[in-house]
Formats: sequence, structure tokens, C-alpha cells
Amino acid sequence: MTAYVIDAPAAVRLAEAGWGGPDELLAPTLLRSQTLSLLHADVVSGRREGAEAFALSQQVDALPVRLLGDRVLRRNAWRVADQLGWAQTEAAEFVALTRLHGDALLSGAPNVYAGAEALVRIVPVTDVVG
Repeated sequence: MTAYVIDAPAAVRLAEAGWGGPDELLAPTLLRSQTLSLLHADVVSGRREGAEAFALSQQVDALPVRLLGDRVLRRNAWRVADQLGWAQTEAAEFVALTRLHGDALLSGAPNVYAGAEALVRIVPVTDVVG
């Protein structure tokens, strides 16, 4: 069994695919807010209908994801952001969590983690679900 840290785009893709794999899913606590924001942006841009996006947000909520967000994670995210020269720490939380508890970062937007492949293994979500 693989322990994947998932980001918001990956969570949406897993929910769309009806994911029920044997692997463990982990994420920083900010995943739920990022997912809701991503789906709302899809509605505003016309990529999804409101009812569809909201239903999908509920499917994301039903994924068996262990959410983590303690001081150790935040401290490590700060260090990752410093190490990679990132001004923001949101993406660094996913990288830090992968370093602490995950085998790989499962991402629907791997370009967000530029440079992080030196620290963790990054797997495109399409490698797990088509």
C-alpha cells in the first residue's frame, strides 16, 4: 500500500473517477478549502455547472483522506518553502507532509511544485486514475 499525499486537483480527479483504491490518502488540512475554491472557480469560469461542482465537493469530502495540520507540519512547510525559494507555504505543506508521512505526492497540477522533485517523488494523478 502506498501513502499518497494528495492536492486539491488530485482530490477532484479521484472523486470524479470514483476512487476506491487500497492506497492511503493524506493531505494538509487546507485541502478542503482549496478544493472548494477550485470547484467554485470552475463554476465562475463556466467549466462546470454549480450543482455539479457542489455535488463533486461532497464526493471529495467522502474520500478517505487523513487530514493533518499540526505544528510539526507547519514548521517543516516553512523549511521547505525556504529551501525551495518559495514565497508562499501552501504548496510547501504538501511537500512537507510527503516528506514526513507519504511515499509520494499525488498531484493534479505537478507544475505547482517546481523544484520539489528534489525532495519528494511527485506522481501525476493520471498515473493512478486515467
